[in-house]
Amino acid sequence: MEFYNKTSRENPGIERLHALLRLERLPELCASIESITVHSARTGSLYCLWGAFDVSREELRCGVRFSLLNCPHALTWTVSYDASAQELIVHCTIDKTRVEPDFAESIQLFVDDWAAGLDKTLR
Repeated sequence: MEFYNKTSRENPGIERLHALLRLERLPELCASIESITVHSARTGSLYCLWGAFDVSREELRCGVRFSLLNCPHALTWTVSYDASAQELIVHCTIDKTRVEPDFAESIQLFVDDWAAGLDKTLR
């Protein structure tokens, strides 16, 4: 299942995006993430609206991908910039094609919280 939030904006710059999307900044960038303990630049443990999870961070050409490593739904989200559309995109996936409506709503809230946090930070 996939979830999105797109916002039109000027290119924030990939270096700026990589620097912004560090693990230690996750709670300030997304209201659905309460806290994080950083283990390295690529790994940590966070507490979010669904509970406690190990998280990994991977830099991509146009953004950053995060994965909840011990999530039973293999939840992964990417924050990237699409230069051709001039959009900052938050894209989240899980390994299920159908889920309970409440869970789907919580994932969309997570994605929307990301978009709101990014919008506030990148103003």
